[in-house]
Amino acid sequence: MAKHGKDTPMMQQYLAVKRQYPDAFLFYRIGDFYELFYDDALKGSQLLELTLTARDKRAPDPIPMCGVPHHAADNYINILVDHGYKVAICEQMEDPKKAVGMVKREVIQLVTPGTTTNIHPGEAKKNNYLSALMPLAKGYAFAYGDVSTGELKVAILDDLFAVENELQALASLEIVVPPDLPAEVTTALKRGDRLLSVQTDDGQKHSEISYVTQNLDDAAEIQVVGLLVRYMLSTQKRSLAHIQKAVAYEPAAYLEMDADARRNLDILANSRTGKKGDSLLGLMDSTKTAMGGRLLRTWLERPLIKQKAVERRHAQVQTMLDHFFERTELADALTGVYDLERLAGRVAFGSVNGRDLLQLASSLDQIPKLQDVLARMGDASLDEYQQLDPVTDVADLIHRSIDEEAPISVTEGGVIRDGYDAKLDHYREINRDSKEFIAQLQSREREATGIHNLKVKYTSVFGYFIEVTNSNLGLVPEDRYDRKQTLTNAERFTTPELKEKETEILEAKASSTALEYDIFTKVREQIKEQIERLQTLAKQVAALDVLQSFAQVAESQHFVRPQMASGSRDLEIVAGRHPVVENVIGKAAYIPNNVEMSGDVDMLLITGPNMSGKSTYMRQLALIVILAQAGSFLPADSAQLPIFDHIFTRIGAADDLASGQSTFMVEMMEANEALSHATNRSLILFDEIGRGTATYDGMALAQAIIEYLHDHVHAKTLFSTHYHELTALEQSLAHLKNVHVGATMENGQLIFEHKMLAGPADKSYGIHVAKLAGMPEELLKRADSILTVLEGKGDAKVPLARDTSAAPATPETTAEVAVAPVETAASAATDTREPDQSETQHGEQQLALFAEPETPKAKPLSKKQQAVLKELNDFDLLSANPMGAMNLIFELQKKLK
Repeated sequence: MAKHGKDTPMMQQYLAVKRQYPDAFLFYRIGDFYELFYDDALKGSQLLELTLTARDKRAPDPIPMCGVPHHAADNYINILVDHGYKVAICEQMEDPKKAVGMVKREVIQLVTPGTTTNIHPGEAKKNNYLSALMPLAKGYAFAYGDVSTGELKVAILDDLFAVENELQALASLEIVVPPDLPAEVTTALKRGDRLLSVQTDDGQKHSEISYVTQNLDDAAEIQVVGLLVRYMLSTQKRSLAHIQKAVAYEPAAYLEMDADARRNLDILANSRTGKKGDSLLGLMDSTKTAMGGRLLRTWLERPLIKQKAVERRHAQVQTMLDHFFERTELADALTGVYDLERLAGRVAFGSVNGRDLLQLASSLDQIPKLQDVLARMGDASLDEYQQLDPVTDVADLIHRSIDEEAPISVTEGGVIRDGYDAKLDHYREINRDSKEFIAQLQSREREATGIHNLKVKYTSVFGYFIEVTNSNLGLVPEDRYDRKQTLTNAERFTTPELKEKETEILEAKASSTALEYDIFTKVREQIKEQIERLQTLAKQVAALDVLQSFAQVAESQHFVRPQMASGSRDLEIVAGRHPVVENVIGKAAYIPNNVEMSGDVDMLLITGPNMSGKSTYMRQLALIVILAQAGSFLPADSAQLPIFDHIFTRIGAADDLASGQSTFMVEMMEANEALSHATNRSLILFDEIGRGTATYDGMALAQAIIEYLHDHVHAKTLFSTHYHELTALEQSLAHLKNVHVGATMENGQLIFEHKMLAGPADKSYGIHVAKLAGMPEELLKRADSILTVLEGKGDAKVPLARDTSAAPATPETTAEVAVAPVETAASAATDTREPDQSETQHGEQQLALFAEPETPKAKPLSKKQQAVLKELNDFDLLSANPMGAMNLIFELQKKLK
């Protein structure tokens, strides 16, 4: 940032503050505006759509500037933070009227993507997690917290894959790191437009850090929590009394799912739209409170793996279902509960206002109602909620002290209720008497002067005065008033009596306002001492909210209570349904399916046409498992399930261009993740493994993966495929069972039954699906004729040459193909026999689908062309990424020109 000539004292002050926050927009308070200067103004004017102007316009090099009104600053700050920027708020720390020299200013808060507490409308049921990471000799220390709620968790993670998985699960937008973070870790963390914030150890001992780490034993966990809290303190610059004691956790203590699984299964958001609608969360959310909504997300993201804990939740949901009327009363009471966690956070921050406290009191008033409902339910499953602490002392304090019509501002009066403080009541009495005095004075002066429009007024600049219009000045008795101010159309006067009363009124008003704010801060501090009780209550209320939500959904969607198999791997779901799809298309249209995998069945090999419902069937099972272990009832007629430790998915495929990985490479990496980490307690969903490469390569890999899972992993696996040859594996693999989605042909039209049946499918119906997609009839006929030949020969090593006659191609007119029968995918892929000369010649004649015109004999290649051809031949295409291949082609083209 260049200095513009000789800076004024104010700009020198600005530059000094800006040097402390070079990576943030500096909102510099001047009067009623926050001003931005230099580069901040140039960039800010574009992002915030502000008019760009300049300071010292006549100077050779004027300073760019723009500004926002202080009362509307929050909206502009939110916009910048949503774009991933930091905003430093620099306030005037003294009254400009009383300041000697430059007004003292300092940054009172640094707002960042991970620390903002301004929650957007509709986002109350989401957390805003700030994360911290420290590399260890082996693995990483990882912590995360929500500044607005006080939640704080810490874990030791094995590798960057685990770190990335946690960051995506938490949707963390900002990561706090130490200064010496390795470059490769920095690069990995920045993916996804995350903000990396460096925090150094300031060498100071903070009581907040000592408090939140008191239950931690691991030195690395203590360090990373200290890093996180130190950053919170440096940005918020205020009390963090609401930050809770750090809780250590292990991802393996919950049902694990990586980011791909969460996305593929549409757990928290629809994978196509990115929105909550048409997701599992959207279906299951009948919570009444913001706290309950956030806890529901957590329960769905981290289902339990301890059977007793899972069954306890099921019992609690059953109790809610069995008590319809009480549950309805419970839901009604919860509707009146505001966000206790974030209200407690505002109390700690000192940003709470009178209306916030009224919301807090109103929420606490609902707790006795909850206690009464729970007592009437009287079920042992809910014993842990029978001792709710209504925090009555806080509710009573607020009701006694805060006016029911309290304004948003806490510094302008009107917050404290009459009768709470005798001294404040005295000041208010003076103010009320002053209004009567002014009215009487105005009436008396009008009668004495005969001026009927004479007025007694008040302004903050000139105080109290008597105003007479110019047309009536002649009626004013001589020496009755002292002149105070001359206006264009009137004169303003005062009297000794009015001066004396003005002093008394203004002193009472100023004293009243100051005293009222002081009383408010004392009330706030008293409530602050009870934050831990409020947070404990908030957790209990949130859990009750989620349980009633589960019961409400179970009732409306006809879910059933699952039976969790103890010590058994039997899995049996009768008439299971995909809850989200069923909710979208309607119960009448959805066709339920059974899933039967006894203890000795590890794998279902699923075949059937595209669009017949194979993927829905697979996702359906995963969602049922997630719901069951989250504590919910299930979309089925009945269900018996084992406890799973991990869900792996390989559904869908896309290039990862950012890391230069092809579709097939992504597919293989995700499959390998399951092969490497799955146990016999895991659930694996593999959809069309091997389709991203050549037919035999893909078939060979698919069979090898099936055999490896069957022989070594023994996880419950759903494996869908179009490689019908693989269905023969049922004869050699004892723990594999064939199933297929039914489909029939009626009058040449393909009809999907969407019903899972035993055994393999009879065919793929790919051409019929293409017909449903509206492909040209000529193309479909040609595809059908080619398919007839290929199926008749049993192999497809070379494309078929097209008949050049006008008649459509038929098996009789299509050239024959040299083929060899294939018994299994593996044998096909490993066939190393040498073709005889006739086979080679025949194959060379059929290298193209379409016949090509005869061309003249090619000229011998030049040395340059031969060199290019050799370089192309030596290039390892399979190990190259897309960008590398494009670069090679570009270089070869240049050499040929």
